[in-house]
Order: sequence, then C-alpha cells, then structure tokens
Amino acid sequence: MGVGETIPEYPEYIAGLPRKRVAAGVLFRSADGRVLLVEPSYKSNWEIPGGVVEADESPWAGATRELAEELGTDRVVGRLLVVDHVHADDRRPDAMVFVFDGGVLDDAEVAALVFPDGEILSAGLYTIDQARTLGKPMLAHRLTAALDAVREAAVVLCEDGKRVA
Repeated sequence: MGVGETIPEYPEYIAGLPRKRVAAGVLFRSADGRVLLVEPSYKSNWEIPGGVVEADESPWAGATRELAEELGTDRVVGRLLVVDHVHADDRRPDAMVFVFDGGVLDDAEVAALVFPDGEILSAGLYTIDQARTLGKPMLAHRLTAALDAVREAAVVLCEDGKRVA
C-alpha cells in the first residue's frame, strides 16, 4: 500500500483477489505403460478422465466425482502425481491442473467401462505417441510427466504440461 492509500474492507479485498480455473484428472495406465484416454462427445481432442473442479470442491473430490460421471466407477483416486500451471490464452484464464494416480487397468477392464452421462463416447489404452495425435501436445507432455512421477514416486511440477521440477 502506498502512502495515503486506504486499506480496503475485507469483502472488497477478497473480491479483488485473482481467480484461477482448477481441473483434476486421473492417470490410469496399463502394465506395459499405455495410458487411458477418453473420447469426449463435446470436443475433438481426447483427454484423461477428469474435468473442472466445482466451487467448494477439492481437486481430489472433483476427480472422484468426474470418474463416477464419466466412467461410472467409484474408484478412489490415488496419490497426487502432477501439478501443472497452465498459462492464460486468448480463450481462457490460467488454470491449475492436478493429476492423480488411478492405478493399473488391463484391456478387459477398459472394455468393461460404461459411459453413463453421454459425455464420453469411448475409451482406450494408448501409447504416449498415440496420445500426441489424439490429444493436445500439452496433454502428452503432462502424461509423460505423470508416468515419470509414478516411476520416481514423486510429485512432478509442470508449466503448460512441460516438467519444470
């Protein structure tokens, strides 16, 4: 605060704080290192299961809710693998993306997935190279970081999908 400036009232202070989007996803993988990608009905690029965290919802609760909505499963999400800061662009503000461990799935488990709300059209296990063509490059970078986090038993920090720590 500069000389002569008044301190804002607390509600005004809170209203003036920056806002960020928050999203949470879950990394499921096969024993041979492929990752589960889902085909959304509302956009062309594939994603991992997950989505936007709602108001007053934690990232892990949001990831769990999204699994139920998208895949009809009540699996509990595992440990945090990735925290990714996605910079703002012309279409949207910046965001924080959290990726949690969903564990290992086999082809039969993937084939048995159901898509109860119509948001997801299909799902499959894909290599990172295939993920680069099905999803955005940022997703492929984030998935590579998430697989590193699994191998290293660490939490990986990213910016725009690229590992920074």
